[in-house]
Amino acid sequence: MGDLLVKSARKILGVFSLLVATCIATSALTPYFLTAYNVENLLRRTSLFGVISIGAAFVIIVGGIDLSIGSVVALVGCLLPWLLVEHGVPIWFAVPGVLLLGLVLGLCHGMLVQRVRLQPFIVTLCGLLIYRGLARGITGDQTVGFQNGYKGLRSIVKTRFEVPGLDGFAIPSTLLILVVIATLAIVFLRFTVWGRHLLATGRNASAARHGGVRTDRYVVLAYVICAGLAGLGGMLFILDVGSAQPADFGNFYELFAIAAAVLGGCSLRGGEGSVIGVIIGAALM
Repeated sequence: MGDLLVKSARKILGVFSLLVATCIATSALTPYFLTAYNVENLLRRTSLFGVISIGAAFVIIVGGIDLSIGSVVALVGCLLPWLLVEHGVPIWFAVPGVLLLGLVLGLCHGMLVQRVRLQPFIVTLCGLLIYRGLARGITGDQTVGFQNGYKGLRSIVKTRFEVPGLDGFAIPSTLLILVVIATLAIVFLRFTVWGRHLLATGRNASAARHGGVRTDRYVVLAYVICAGLAGLGGMLFILDVGSAQPADFGNFYELFAIAAAVLGGCSLRGGEGSVIGVIIGAALM
């Protein structure tokens, strides 16, 4: 365990050094990079992509892959304003409903991978195509948005917390959301028996099964967490931008999420991963 922690720390230090070098190089090339507005915007985008990247990390840790993240973002992100604005569905029903949809999609992925024994690549690739098609079909392939309404709901991601002494700079509320999710993920992976079992499943599923670990359940759980966070990310993204075209909303977000997770120290062979590293990877992306 000690060797694994040292190896993980080295990976985190490496990607953090790369992030610092990138920031230094970019700030040298453009004087606007370190302005208060740009730094705040970078924090907001990093936070949003960090949420879905943490989800991708869970699947990668168990040795899987999820290519449907961007399409789940699109489906949930387009459904929310479609339900609220087009059909007048109450917020208390629409928000939990779209978040539950993400969890259900993850459960379907996990069951198909673990019970039906289909390859994760095939299952989630089909999901990528199906969910994008559903988003386009349900909305009639038309742009959907909040039409300057639901400002209270959108304040979840639009709120800014001014920092005394730093004129023009504020901490976006999305950063606080990421901190909460990251903290929960760290506690789960490092300080609970379920997290240790999930890591063991990724390192050596056969050995974990012989040790009494229900590896099938942890694989399913990883896909549920991934799709659930993708759904949450989709809701946060649409609340941030206000409108979306289902044909391209969330395009290639799965690649950003997977790249951030791998850059942050997750091994594609499974069994390794650092939440802090994933966040740094998201910032670098």
